[in-house]
Amino acid sequence: MAFKIFRLIIGLILGAYAAYLAAMSLVSLFSDQSADRNVILPILQLAGAVLLLGAYYYALWADSNIHRVIENIMSIPELLKKIAFTLGLLCIYRIGFHIPLPGVNGEALAQQMGGQDESSPFGQAIQYFGMFTGGALDNSTLFGLGIMPYISASIILQLLTTVVPSLQKLQKEGQAGRKKIQEYTRYLTIALCLVQAAVWMKVMMAMGADSDLPIIYRSHAGAFSVFFMGVMGLTAGTCFLMWLGEQIDEYGIGNGISLLIMAGILARLPFAIGNLCEMASFDVTSGGGKGKIGPVEILFLIASFIFVVAGAILITQGQRRIPIQQAKQTRGRRVYGGQRHYMPLRVNHGGVMPIIFASSLMIFPSLLFGWLSGAFPQSATLSWFRSAFSSGSFTYEIFYVGMIFFFAYFWTSVIFRPKEMAEQLRDMGHFIPGLRPGKRTADYLERVMERITYCGAAFLSIIAVIPTVVHSSMGIPFQVSAFLGGTGLLIVVSVCLDLVQRIESNLVMRNYGGFLGGSTRIKGAYS
Repeated sequence: MAFKIFRLIIGLILGAYAAYLAAMSLVSLFSDQSADRNVILPILQLAGAVLLLGAYYYALWADSNIHRVIENIMSIPELLKKIAFTLGLLCIYRIGFHIPLPGVNGEALAQQMGGQDESSPFGQAIQYFGMFTGGALDNSTLFGLGIMPYISASIILQLLTTVVPSLQKLQKEGQAGRKKIQEYTRYLTIALCLVQAAVWMKVMMAMGADSDLPIIYRSHAGAFSVFFMGVMGLTAGTCFLMWLGEQIDEYGIGNGISLLIMAGILARLPFAIGNLCEMASFDVTSGGGKGKIGPVEILFLIASFIFVVAGAILITQGQRRIPIQQAKQTRGRRVYGGQRHYMPLRVNHGGVMPIIFASSLMIFPSLLFGWLSGAFPQSATLSWFRSAFSSGSFTYEIFYVGMIFFFAYFWTSVIFRPKEMAEQLRDMGHFIPGLRPGKRTADYLERVMERITYCGAAFLSIIAVIPTVVHSSMGIPFQVSAFLGGTGLLIVVSVCLDLVQRIESNLVMRNYGGFLGGSTRIKGAYS
């Protein structure tokens, strides 16, 4: 019954939206008869409406695996409640982006941000900030800072755990110790929010103060009350997002913080696709024209999209399995143990953290040399450094790739501890065949991890370089190239894989088939 109601509601919503797209495309095709009209966008809208209806029929009406999986999900009340709870909190998260800060002129801020060059260090910093944090500084709303302060606090506490003995002791205490570290993370998040919110409010008060359209209304210019309310509003917004993420972790399904970041990225994707459709041109003779994206560029974007999706799935799921042998134990007349299993080592152990660290650090040389070359315009050396460390240059990309490799190995060395793993294997009576427990096992695990980390870092470098190379060489806007073939897509694919695995584990646990279909009976569960 729940599945039928869901199918009816989705059908009504998609049918109305498809009819709207079809009507808009037909009106655009037949109303505008000028020679320079853009026929690509209406055709794509009409094709999108047809694809939506086709996907709806395949997923909810046809005899397909997706149909069976959705029907299985609807038949489990507990799983359905978790998914509905998660979607509800994500809707609340998106509503917060429409609540403006007091005293801030959103139109002036959008105009100032729109005037920033996408290839400039500041423009790309805003783009990366919104991509990695789910925030929106260009709108200056209640959730402007996003979840970045909480992520920074978690990283700082995780790094301090490796060097501070008291934090190491707390981590080894189990659930109680982890709760204490989580409490410290919340306190550090509030401190970082206050600092970042104060800096951003100062920047907004200084930007456009002498222009005709100031960011802070002239009646509130320089008022401490506006500054205080802005700092408190941004801090409260981030704390509320932190609470939303924790509620999703506890009562919903999936990783709450990752889902918030993914929702922020997906919210920007329609605008990127819309810009791509508006700039698309299939005029082969002129190569697309000035300010247009020709067929070669479109095919390259599609190929990079497929490559990133397929590569992200392979690199996220990729593992190096280390064989583990359990030692035999004799108790009376019976022999226990002797079983053989595997210890999986992830190829991309650091996830997207190396790209986040490298992108954040590479912004500072561009800003520094840009400011110095502006202060000393006659210096040829500073001008060379400014061009060398501008985004898209060969020197910048080489340093960027080097930083990704460095942080990939650094993050892996912080998270992956072969000595502790070797000691745990020895204490449990397990060993790697052909290796003596202890130091030999730890050295072997460290050597294997170094080799597979090299492959993971190389793939991350390719993913990170694709947007800037496409932007600088083909003239495609950075907003389009960043979301259709770069790090944002990698984050979305990784989070979706984790969400699918969690839903599938709930289905298999209740004797339902997973996303890949197959029998609904669990192997070994029945005699």
